[in-house]
Order: sequence, then C-alpha cells, then structure tokens
Amino acid sequence: MRTLHVLPSSANQKAPNSATTLTQKPVWPSSKSEVLSLNTCRSTFTLKLTSQPKGPKSKTRNQSLSFTRCSTKPDVGSDNVKKKKKNTAIELDSTSTPHQKLATAPPNQTLPSTFSRGLVLDLGPKNSWDGAETGSPVVKRYIGDDEERWYMWYHGRSDQTNGSDLIGLAVSSNGIHWSRGVGPVRSCGDVGAVMNCRTNWWAFDTHSIRPSELVLMSSTMYSAVYWLYYTGYTSEEVEISSEAIKKNPLLNYQIGERNGNIFKSLPGLACSQDGRHWARIEGDHHSGALLDVGSSGEWDSLYIAAPKVIMHSDDDLRMYYHSFDAENGHFAVGLARSRDGIRWIKMGKIMGGRSEKGSFDEFGVLNASVVRNKKGGNYLMAFEGVDENGVRRIGLAVSDDGLKEWRRLGDAAILEPSNEDGWDNKGVTTPCLVQTEGHADEWRLYYRGIGEGGKTGIGLAVSEGSDIRRFRRWSGFQL
Repeated sequence: MRTLHVLPSSANQKAPNSATTLTQKPVWPSSKSEVLSLNTCRSTFTLKLTSQPKGPKSKTRNQSLSFTRCSTKPDVGSDNVKKKKKNTAIELDSTSTPHQKLATAPPNQTLPSTFSRGLVLDLGPKNSWDGAETGSPVVKRYIGDDEERWYMWYHGRSDQTNGSDLIGLAVSSNGIHWSRGVGPVRSCGDVGAVMNCRTNWWAFDTHSIRPSELVLMSSTMYSAVYWLYYTGYTSEEVEISSEAIKKNPLLNYQIGERNGNIFKSLPGLACSQDGRHWARIEGDHHSGALLDVGSSGEWDSLYIAAPKVIMHSDDDLRMYYHSFDAENGHFAVGLARSRDGIRWIKMGKIMGGRSEKGSFDEFGVLNASVVRNKKGGNYLMAFEGVDENGVRRIGLAVSDDGLKEWRRLGDAAILEPSNEDGWDNKGVTTPCLVQTEGHADEWRLYYRGIGEGGKTGIGLAVSEGSDIRRFRRWSGFQL
C-alpha cells in the first residue's frame, strides 16, 4: 500500500491543523498528459480519509473530506481540439450567479498608451486580494471547435494580508483582456484568490505561496485533474555568508525580496478538479515539500524556488528550479526528474551565469520557463537574467533533449525593461512561454514587470513571426 497525504486548501478557508492521509493501491498516475474540459459545478463527492496530524504522538481519527466536483470530458485529445463542440473549462455558468464582482483589467482599449504598452493585468482594485502586488503568471490556453479559453494562475498580495502572497485565477477569451475577482472564489464559476498559505507550524508554505507550473494529469483515482506546482515560503530568512555576498552583492535582490531579504522556500504540489479548489499533496520532506535543499556546499543548499514541471513522456516528468550557488556567486537553474510527479531525484545544475563581463545574465539565471516545441520537438527555455547592476531581463536558451545541454540563443536578451516612462522600466521577470496552438511559429511571453516604486503588473510580448529570438510588447494588435 502507498500512502498519499492530501491537505484540503482554499482561499477563504484556512487549512486544518492536520494532514489528511489517503491510502490507495500502488497504481498511481499514468502521467498521461491530456487536455481536460471541465464543466461548471453540478455535484460534490465525499471521500473517507484518515487524518494523521504531524508532530509527536497524536491520535488518528476518521473524517470526511468533501471536494467540489465538476464533470469531466477526458475524451478530448492531447492536441486540445476534437470531439467537443464547446470547451467550458473553468468558466462562469450562465445559470449561476457570481458571488463576487468581476473586474476586467486593463480596460478593453484598442491602442494602449506608451506607458502601459504590454500591460495585460495591472494591480487589482484597492483592498482586493491582489491590490498591492501581482506576478508569477502561469498561463494555459484551451480551445474547442468554436471558442478558446485562457486561464492565468498568478500570485497576488493585499496590503491587508500581512505581506503574504496568495495564488489566484483570472480568465480570458483571448489571453489579453482578463476577468479577475476581488476576493476568494466561492464556486466553480468564480475567479479570484484560490489558494492560501498554511497555518501548520511544520509546513514549508506558511508565509507566502507563488504558482510555478500547471500540469494536466490522468490517474485511475481522479480521472483527470490539474496539478499545480508552486513555491512555498516560510518567514525564516536564508542565512547568507559574507563571502557569498562579496561574490554577488546583488543577492539581496532575489525574488521574495520585499524587505531586502530572501526567505527560505521549497517546492510544493496541489491538485484540483476545477482549477479553483485545491488539495495539497504532501511530499516526502517533513514539511510536506517535494524536495529538500542540498547539503552544505552543494549549489542549491540555500533554498529551492520556481519548480517548472513539464512532461517528456508518460513516466518521465522534469522539474526545472533555481537557487543561489553560493560557491560560484550566481543564481542557477537545476533539474530534477520523476516517474510519478511526486517523488523527485535531483540531476544537478544545468545553467548558471555567464562569465562575460557586461552580459545581461552575468550574475545568474533563474525562473526558467521550459516548453517543448510542438514543431521541432526540441526544448525552449525562457529565463530571467541578472546583470551586474541587478537589472532583470529575459533571455532564451534551447536544448535538443531538455536535459543538460542548453545553448543560449544569442548574447542579447529577448525582452528588455521598457523606456523611462514605461510601467515595466525597472525590470522584466518570471517569464511564462506559451506556444500558440495551431500556429507553431507563434509564441507568447507573459511576464512580471517592475516599475517605479516597485509597482508590479503582468505583461505580454509576442514573437515576431517565426523568429523566436525577437519579441515585441502587445500594443493593440488583433489576434
């Protein structure tokens, strides 16, 4: 028998103080990637689970965990098309009443000003869950016979959440104009905050959480579900040696830097049937994380962040994550592999900073977004590079097999911070690379932009034809 720890999670209800243990036969996900079309809520189902709180000697008790269930259509093929006339995945039901006001941001303007060029998701309204910060876009596109739907999971922060980042969902019909919610979701039709931090003292994600990647998985138990890989932060700061800071004085500007500090982080996993109501899956680490940091002296001994997971084959999942290599004084990206998406084996560092003085990634690379090219079969990596002044730009690398042989596509970045009056003039970070379905030569690059005073937003750039090395910010073109 194999034991799987599942923790119920929602944005408007804090997680319980105990882990929920689900015992099942050793038949686990076939890891078959498929497109999932989810209808609006019609019913709920209840599983009998055994709760086993972590920590010293505690009694085991039975409890019922009720998941919100939406009907699935697993016969839609992996090419995101075929068979179904309509894809209603994660959309508002015309017969249901939203529990909260929806906002579309930015307004449906045809030609944005120079200041807002490329901006597709600004900060939320005042007092909303994402009114103080947004970032970490994870964008997916699903298409049917007569429509397309876009979904973006991203992190947000409100001035009223004590500095904690939460995960939320926005939806769109074209990937440009997004509908968002101002508070937590309450049904399968809502948009807004969908996942909160945990309160368990032993957990790795008690301070902040940020989405990294979403994978559609098939299993004998769940039929087809969303698997969300995310970064969890505690309030404990990373201890950085004076020697490491001397090698890279920009270390304090890493992600999670709101007060100039780096918080300890590890990768986590949650599953959902509707993209809104999530149950955490506990990894082997005592904190519930999927991986632990490396031993002293190893390149990833300080923290692990931004686990981007892709599926190479049915039993070969690959996780690209970053850390700070204290010995070499730069940020770097590493690789881990898994057969089931839960237990991972580290394969080592695959890319770090360049030694060339003045290069845009001289002080390292992080936040890698890896996509398998539908046309060529090779792998593309959009990554965030840090230069000697701490400025963030986005670069691109390619690999034939997605393992350790990565080659940068040119010496220049594919996306630079905008001009002085732009909303993202201080840096462009956390890329999310999307290949447009049906147009193998067209790519979209979603990213987090940083402007004056540290204000953030989510932007969009598109490739210029088939030249993947050249991107331009969205400026009102028709798709």
